[in-house]
Amino acid sequence: MIKLFDAHCHLQDPRIFDSAPEIIRAALLCRVLYMAVNGITENDWDKVKQMGEQYPSVIPNYGLHPWKSQFPLKQIDNKCTRYVVGRSSNWLESLRKYIEDTPAAAIGEIGLDRSPLAKGIDYQQQLEVFKPQLELAKEIGRPVSVHCLDAFDDLIPIMQDIGPFPAGVILHSYSGSAEIVPKLAELGAYFSFSGHNMNDDKEKEKQVLKLVPLHRILLETDSPDGLPNNMSHACCASKTSSMSTNQTYNQPSNVHIVLNYIASLLEMPKEELAQISYRNSIQLFSYPGSKVCKEH
Repeated sequence: MIKLFDAHCHLQDPRIFDSAPEIIRAALLCRVLYMAVNGITENDWDKVKQMGEQYPSVIPNYGLHPWKSQFPLKQIDNKCTRYVVGRSSNWLESLRKYIEDTPAAAIGEIGLDRSPLAKGIDYQQQLEVFKPQLELAKEIGRPVSVHCLDAFDDLIPIMQDIGPFPAGVILHSYSGSAEIVPKLAELGAYFSFSGHNMNDDKEKEKQVLKLVPLHRILLETDSPDGLPNNMSHACCASKTSSMSTNQTYNQPSNVHIVLNYIASLLEMPKEELAQISYRNSIQLFSYPGSKVCKEH
């Protein structure tokens, strides 16, 4: 029977937080056995911690997202009021404390973003926030989930300077070119694919997937974002969830849709890809204190 692992999601997001118990139940019914829930700001790390304590299937991750890198706190877009960015003066000490207090935790979501989505956010401050988080992940030997849009020219030399990363760097919703895949893999990168990738050029995705080592491929939803553009392969159990009535927000059970899409591009049976991606995730998130054990 298929087992899946959502390698990157945000169940603490205020848009779906109240529905989290139902969302997690639906995911488990769909055999999505683990969900890596990524914090993005100091204000939501406590919610992530609580979810990790309450649900055996939730792997907590703490990090400061590039859109949250600004100091001091300010709002950058009145049209998107959820994108309120900012950090405290002792954010790094606070991050380290959360990690120390949560043996099961990994680091994420951190990253660099030079795309239009990061309009108005100081890129220099992104760098100042990104580097110490990457160094912390290297220091404590935990995997780290990285958001990178239009910034791979900076990411690679930074990873070369700080790395390599035997604990793993998850390039979530990987958007880079095929040409840089081998270089990133050598540094310890894993390549995670989501519904976002279903909006990209199919031939480009095929070229990328050809170069991704199978032992470094992951599947994710980026829930509540990344809603797949084709819901025909949604898990039956998730269709009964109230989350599915308007299909506005994504949920971890929809990793089945990503599985079907990526398997089709790889011309591989979905059962085989499910086994590979699940095993990769289990091994990646198996570190001292983690919730998962290496499965062979």
